[in-house]
Amino acid sequence: MEQETAGSSRNTEQSIVSEELIAEGKWVKLEKTTYRDPTGKTRTWETVKRTTRKGQSADGVAIIPVLQRTLHYECIILVKQFRPPVGGYCLEFPAGLIDDNESPEAAALRELEEETGYKGDVAECSPAVCMDPGLSNCTAHIVTVTINGDDAENNLWK
Repeated sequence: MEQETAGSSRNTEQSIVSEELIAEGKWVKLEKTTYRDPTGKTRTWETVKRTTRKGQSADGVAIIPVLQRTLHYECIILVKQFRPPVGGYCLEFPAGLIDDNESPEAAALRELEEETGYKGDVAECSPAVCMDPGLSNCTAHIVTVTINGDDAENNLWK
């Protein structure tokens, strides 16, 4: 006898049946997504989708900035930003959208300087990853950037 485990398929292919636009703004749109679950039952889901993706590999970048200084421990730089959806401030990695014809690496360096003032070098760039797949189709590259804290251009605390 075949045993089923949590999350296993019951020989029914899960698939999107239809998508209905509910509302659209400048940055995102809300859709009612109808899909077939593993049991074959038709269900609905409210889905947020970005309106800004134009052929890039992902919507944006999230940057892990590593500040390196002689005779100091390495530090991770976070930014404090007011976020209207939560009605307060959040500590988070610097992040932003990828502009048209911009690589994820270039976007990461631009966003890092815009949000922190630091200039760095890309150490690593992940493939596109889903950021909140239970709610949206938003994707980002996670980019690790090293910052030479001994460099005069990064001495922001003069």
